Amino acid sequence: MDSRYIVKTALTGVLAFSMILPVQALAHDEIGDVNIEKGERANYEDVVAPVMEGSKNLKFLKEVAAPEMEIVREDGKQNSFADVYAHKGYAYVGTHVQNNGNGGVRVFDLKDPANPEEIAVFANDDIPGTWQEKVIVKSISTPEFKGDLAVVSVQQLDKTNPDSKGGFLLYDVTNPETPKKLGFWEVSKKTRGTHELYLTTQGNRAVVVAANPYADYFSHGEEKDFQIVDVTDPTNPETLWQFDPRMLPEVSDDFNGYHWESPDGKTRPLFNHSTMVDETGKYAYVSMWDLGTVMFDISNPEKPEYLGRTDFASDQQGSAHSATLAKGGTILIETREVYNPVREGYEEAYGYTRIFDIKDKSNPKLLSEFKTELTYDIPEENNVTFAKTVHDPKVRGNTLYLSHYAGGVVAVDITNPSDPTEIARYTPEESDVWGVFVDRNYILASDIGSGLKVLQSNGNKQKDQSVPQS
Repeated sequence: MDSRYIVKTALTGVLAFSMILPVQALAHDEIGDVNIEKGERANYEDVVAPVMEGSKNLKFLKEVAAPEMEIVREDGKQNSFADVYAHKGYAYVGTHVQNNGNGGVRVFDLKDPANPEEIAVFANDDIPGTWQEKVIVKSISTPEFKGDLAVVSVQQLDKTNPDSKGGFLLYDVTNPETPKKLGFWEVSKKTRGTHELYLTTQGNRAVVVAANPYADYFSHGEEKDFQIVDVTDPTNPETLWQFDPRMLPEVSDDFNGYHWESPDGKTRPLFNHSTMVDETGKYAYVSMWDLGTVMFDISNPEKPEYLGRTDFASDQQGSAHSATLAKGGTILIETREVYNPVREGYEEAYGYTRIFDIKDKSNPKLLSEFKTELTYDIPEENNVTFAKTVHDPKVRGNTLYLSHYAGGVVAVDITNPSDPTEIARYTPEESDVWGVFVDRNYILASDIGSGLKVLQSNGNKQKDQSVPQS
């Protein structure tokens, strides 16, 4: 891709807070005013995918496999697909809401990455009227369970359905060919369920950090959006702690769980979208939309310590969507999912990536912002779309991988975090890439419409020399 389309901005100084009025997309800002769903490919028509003629490969990333996904529903209908994770040579692909959900988690054997074999599905028939988009798998060893544990997000399609409920499922996937259900953790039925989550270990203890959007708002404060759950015994998960944003001086006691009267006098959405934990199990990074990425010390998960959070420039929509770490945990990468790019009083831009120095977590310092040619490619009409915003980040060594919907997978050199530079891209036909994950010597992507993609580096152009993620 022509390098003139890459925008890199190094920033210094203190940035003021901004506001963003509520925006709607199911499981992203449900209380807002924009009705658009992932997978609909709304307003994708003007996106010109920069794919080489006659090839699915672009600039050092090549597709080595795109297996046809199994149909698991009895009615013969296919589901749409969501995030992707890998563990011990197996890929786990979540599913989204198409054809009324209940597509479960699809498991692939990647012994031969060029020929993935779909070997199992689980969590698809446990709770009717739900979908299962996020899965995390870890090896754990506790007094109650030793093996590979999968945690799966569960969200309700219709909260009025008496048979559905939201939260997360726990499965034993020590043998991935025969997953075994262990337990279920339930959040208030007044909210859809757990949207994103993360599993971590602390010695012989296992905990899940769960993002339950709008739990605070819909339950009138009885439950909170961010909860920490002990899953040391996966058959009996126990809630340990909940984060009340009202503990922060900038959030008033009369906060209603969503409409935040921010310090600049503007009303902004505040809800928990995503969670992740560093490899030590000590620090949690919680994406709370316009409150930014909120950081906690969770070494004592019953009594976490609030450390700090990111903020935004006055003309930026917030939309802190997901986060990951680099440089031994000293660098934070924050993606912002902005799909309504034209709002009065704000820059006209789709969502892009921000990179912070967090050596001092009480004072995150914005080093740079990474944008692509899609960021400012805004048509006069029909500009509300997921097509052009960044979605999720993953890091291997000095390479940042971004899932970017119509933009596919974008690889960014962050050797100098103040000067991120695109070095590779993969854009499949009718690209709608949700997730990306780096494992062993390959990169996994998940396309909402077509499912798993296995990618490899084409040549020695990328700086991927660190230990694989797990």
